[in-house]
Amino acid sequence: MREAEETTRERIAQTLRDRTETPSGLAAEFDVSVGSALTHVQHLARSLDGSDEQLLVAPPTCRECGFDEFDDLTNVPSRCPECKHEGIEEPAFRID
Repeated sequence: MREAEETTRERIAQTLRDRTETPSGLAAEFDVSVGSALTHVQHLARSLDGSDEQLLVAPPTCRECGFDEFDDLTNVPSRCPECKHEGIEEPAFRID
């Protein structure tokens, strides 16, 4: 399939097969909002169920205390529930 015929979601999936990427990175590359990039990734995770592939997620992490046990790994939290610091490293995604 040529790139012009592929949907944004298909192109995001191919990117995540090639390399690890953050929501901000996907948003910038595909000219979508971070929220839209996250929605695409969440849908991709569901569509991979039952296939040979899986979505791997490096969780968001607090830069201050290292907390990384957020409830929703496919989200960009605004602050740490432990120390309340707002410096949160975005999650990173890859399809393997």
